[in-house]
Formats: sequence, structure tokens, C-alpha cells
Amino acid sequence: MKAGSLSMRLGLTVSLMGAGLVLLLATLAYVALTHELEKLARKNLESKMEQIQHSLAQGLDANRIRARPHSLMDLVIGHDNFYLTIVGTAPDESVLLSIGAKPQEPLLTDFAPRETLGYLNWADSNDNRVLSASSLMRLANGERVRVLLSLDRMDDQALLSAYLRATLIALPMLLILIGMGAWWLVQRGLAPLKQFSHVAAKVTTQDLTHRLSIDNLPHELGELAHGFNVMLDRLDAGVQQLSQFSDDLAHEMRAPLTNLMGKAQVTLSRQRPPEEYKAVLESNTEELERLARIVSDMLFLAQVSHPAARGSFTQVSLADEAHRVMDLFALSAEDKQLTLTLSGNAQVQGDRLMIQRALSNLLSNAIRHSPAASHISLLVEAYGNQVALSVSNPGPGIEAQHLPHLFERFYRVDSSRARTEGGTGLGLAIVQSIMALHQGQADVRSLPGGFTLFRLVFPRVLPE
Repeated sequence: MKAGSLSMRLGLTVSLMGAGLVLLLATLAYVALTHELEKLARKNLESKMEQIQHSLAQGLDANRIRARPHSLMDLVIGHDNFYLTIVGTAPDESVLLSIGAKPQEPLLTDFAPRETLGYLNWADSNDNRVLSASSLMRLANGERVRVLLSLDRMDDQALLSAYLRATLIALPMLLILIGMGAWWLVQRGLAPLKQFSHVAAKVTTQDLTHRLSIDNLPHELGELAHGFNVMLDRLDAGVQQLSQFSDDLAHEMRAPLTNLMGKAQVTLSRQRPPEEYKAVLESNTEELERLARIVSDMLFLAQVSHPAARGSFTQVSLADEAHRVMDLFALSAEDKQLTLTLSGNAQVQGDRLMIQRALSNLLSNAIRHSPAASHISLLVEAYGNQVALSVSNPGPGIEAQHLPHLFERFYRVDSSRARTEGGTGLGLAIVQSIMALHQGQADVRSLPGGFTLFRLVFPRVLPE
């Protein structure tokens, strides 16, 4: 089933809610009006019955009620909607007085004789609603009679009918107004959403500069617009990083490929002795090994950048992993007469092999750039909610303008020296990616001619 527009659904929902509310209010008004009319009718009957009781107690007996009922008639005559019947309590229950055209004697069987006032709702032959009240009353001589007073509620019924007719006439117009008002309000409320569609239509992989203006937006849409802009910022940064990375990768691979092709073409241009072919193959093998390392590092970066890699996290002792890495580089350090020391220990959540890879990259750089017979220090320390593993070494240091770019892919402080030593320019980028996967960070401090300090900062507890 095809989904309708949001404005249509919201408009219909608001209209239906408004219609339901109007119907509920109309029903409550009808019930309240009916209740008040019933209450007023009973109050009128009660008032008249009290007046009749007063008149009966002023010296009237059964004979006087038949002969001179003027005081009672004065209470009822002039009120066309009142009907009075007085019946004796003798066994024959003869009618002492009957005022009004509506016969009431049949109702006497519906009322049991009682001292307190009782009420009965009924309908006459014309389906007019009537409210009757009955009670036993004492005469001046102590004799008791049954008094039945009825109130014709034709006027109340006509009032209720007029209310229903007016409601039925006004209700469709009111519902139309509610629907039109709901449609206008929904259209006005959803108008800012058009800005989202306009910006989304302009966004492409070539142009991610468009942003939503959050000025004058409702609070809810303002939060949505802010989240939308943050998403575009992330996409823009990712696309730019990917574009820069593609350019860097093409640049890095173009040089060795050009060297390989050039050497092969020159070698094949004429017949050469076997020794020259061997030398060219050995040189090409070195270039191919460098390309293989670049591809391997690229695959590792892709693996580390995937959040699913966190599934293998366990409790890791940084001191134990640092000892293992130091053992691996013991021979390299011994060749340069370097001293490696480690102090401190702490536990973190992470991937043991990835932490070893990050530390290996830092320690290999430290050994490469440290002068002979110097000291490299590894330190594990915990402070606050963080744990840091640092590697510091003396050496030429790194100039300040290079520090912000050290962890970028293919960035080299000394490009020619790094290529000669076989570096791919991805070592520190791998370190940064590993720390990002562990929701930590890598940082560096260095003074030219002094010490260089690299740190791996882990959170003590990984956030959910």
C-alpha cells in the first residue's frame, strides 16, 4: 500500500482528534443539560409538594378536599404542565381531587405508599416525557392521603430536541473548520522540512558544502538540522580524507611502479650479461616488497577502521605486551648499544595483537632515530579515567610544524630518508587508527635536539 504524505496523515489525525473532541464535548453538554433539566424538574415538584403539604395541614380533611379545594387548585391552576391527584387511604382508595387533563390514576399502582417523596419517569400516549412525584401526607385531623403530582416535561423535551438539531446543523461546519485549520497548521509546521529536501537534493559526492540553517527552527527540528549538519560534516571529512588518501596512494605507488617499468624496459632494450639481469631483479624485488608492505598496511588500516574489530577485545596488561615488544627489538637495540627500560603497569580493554602492533611502530621509530649508546624509556601510568603508555627517546627531535601531521597517512618529515629506510609512511597512521578503535588517542611531544615522546592513551573503561 502506497504511503500518503506526512502532512495528509497529520492533518487527518488532527482533524479526527478534533472531531472526536467536539463530539465528546457535544455529548457531555447534552448529558449535562439533561441532568440539569431533570434536577430542576424534581426541584419544582418538591417545592409544589411542600406547598400542598402546607395547604393540607391547614384544617383540610377528606370532605373539605372534595367540597372546597380552592387552596389546592390555586397551587396548580395556571401551570398547564402540572397535574394533581389526591387519593384517600381507605380500602377503596377513592379519588378525593383530580386537577388536570392527564389521567394519573393508573400511576398509583406504580407507586407504593411511602412517607418520603418518590419519583417516576414515564411517557404518555403521545410519547411525551412526564415526571411524577408521590408521597403520603397527613391532614389536620391526622388522616393520611396519597398525593400524586406530575410535571409534563414537553418543554424540556423540546429544548433537548432543539439542542440536538442545532448541534447536527453546526457540527459538519465545525468539523470542516477544524479540518481546514488542522491542514493549515500542519502545512505551516512542516514548512521548515522543505529546507531539508532542498539541501539533500543539492548534496553530491562532489559538493558536500551545503548546510541547513538552524535559525528560527522549532526546537525538535533544530536538533534534527544540527544532527543533519554533523552528518554532512562527517561525510565531507570522510570524502576529503578518502580523496586525499587516493591521491597519496597513487603518488606513493607511482614512483615504485615507474622505477620497475623503467628498469625492466632499459634492461630488455638490449642483450645483457646474466649478472646485470640478476642485479635488476634484486632491485625490482626490493621495490615489490615495498609495494607489498604498502598493500599490507592498507589492508590492516581497513581492518582496524571497522567497528566489528572490537569483538575480540579482552583484558590486556600493557606491561606484559611492552615486554614482548621489547624482546622482539632486543637485537636491533643491541646493534646500536641502546638501553630499553620499562616501568609501571595497568590493565586495559583491547586487542592484544593490535596493541603490540601500535607499540612496535613507536618503538621501531624510537630505535631508528635514537643516537647510539642512548636510552629509550617506556612508561605505563594511570591517572583519572585514563591509562597512558609512553615511549620517549633522545634524538634530533621533530620540528613543531610537523607535529600536527605526523599521524596522517603517507606523511613523512624526511621523505627521502624514509624511502631509503623502506618506510611506507603508514606506521603512525596505523597507530592512530588502532587507538581510535580502542576509543583512545595517540599524541606526540618533541623538542628539536631533545627528547621525543609518543603516548598511547587508553580509557580505563570503554564507553558503551
